[in-house]
Amino acid sequence: MIADIIAAACMLTGSLLALTASIGIVRFRDTLSRMHAATKPQTFGMILILIAVIIRIAGHPDGGMLVLTGLFALITAPVIAQRVGRLAYREQRRGEILRDESQTPRNPH
Repeated sequence: MIADIIAAACMLTGSLLALTASIGIVRFRDTLSRMHAATKPQTFGMILILIAVIIRIAGHPDGGMLVLTGLFALITAPVIAQRVGRLAYREQRRGEILRDESQTPRNPH
């Protein structure tokens, strides 16, 4: 009974976090803000959902696979976010450099 309540709370909270992450991806304007919305609440929401499933299937051999899935997500999400952030920053800088060069007035003489 108590395990079911805890699992339901984890499932509901994880689902709400995943929903807010998807809304953030759609609503935010720049890449870095979208990346933050995609990594932080989505990963935490997935971990909460995995915890809820592990509680519900207590004693089943697939619980170990769910733990590995959660660990893999926790390990890869920051690395991917860092790579996407670096690429977005470089592209922004390149755009600023190109814009500055194209907006400089030419000397007619």
